[in-house]
Amino acid sequence: MSSSLPFNTSTILDLFTPLPPDLEQDDTSPGFWAVLQGYSLLLPAESEQVQLPEGALPADIIPEEAPLRIGIWQGKPLRAVRIVDGAALPAGYEALPFQGQDIRLDNALATIAGRAAQILHWERRSRFCSHCKGELIRIPASWGKRCPSCSEVHFPHIHPCIIVLVRKGTELLLIRNAAWNPGRFSLVAGFVDFGESLEECVQREVREEAGIEVANIRYVGSQCWPFPSQQMIGFLADYAGGEVRPDGVEVAEAEWFSEDAMPASPGSKRSISRWIMETYSKNRDSCLISNHVLNRSISS
Repeated sequence: MSSSLPFNTSTILDLFTPLPPDLEQDDTSPGFWAVLQGYSLLLPAESEQVQLPEGALPADIIPEEAPLRIGIWQGKPLRAVRIVDGAALPAGYEALPFQGQDIRLDNALATIAGRAAQILHWERRSRFCSHCKGELIRIPASWGKRCPSCSEVHFPHIHPCIIVLVRKGTELLLIRNAAWNPGRFSLVAGFVDFGESLEECVQREVREEAGIEVANIRYVGSQCWPFPSQQMIGFLADYAGGEVRPDGVEVAEAEWFSEDAMPASPGSKRSISRWIMETYSKNRDSCLISNHVLNRSISS
């Protein structure tokens, strides 16, 4: 199920208990650290078991802001900090990208790193009111903030995006973003626009990026994508007409690929794009069964 994808809470359900940011922030008891540099997680190098740093934060790790306690990791406080991009790493540490392919960083560590990154991203961008520029204060027991000057309230900005696998018989639609290297393909994806349902967004994005129409749109799963703060909502759809025509601006190539002659698997191994391809590209009968069950559960 998509709920078990990396970056979704289910991945760390037995390891992590989230806490509101104002709960016992003055607690100085030792615990674990999620130290981020860009989208990489700092970890002790050459240890037998890759794990978060524990105990006192090394003196040569200089956080950009004060540490923020975000919850309990394996029974101990977990604090998140960020260091400057490009800064030299402390001796004995390495930085592993949590969106990358390095198998030393397991899904649980990637997921807690993603959660920390999303929280720190929000904290950095919610210091001042976008309405009156007043300094924001935290709403108790919440990640939300309030402006004491104009009373506006602000909550974490999570941006919904659709991602869709389009099928025409035994062929699947893949696109290459203009910013990607030749040979790299993935699924059509894009941000939900004003006034759109998710299904309308699927239709528009496929039309804009590939020039075709789709029908029979059905939901298959979702994933938190903390780069920096998206919610990826996955769909399947059937070809309904038109000739494939990339827009030539955002999309350089759009092609039908046979299920038996696919390019390299699209997306990071941690992404819903890869999961959709591996789950639904060839096993068409299970697609239909799973969607029938899903649609029935939603309607009930």
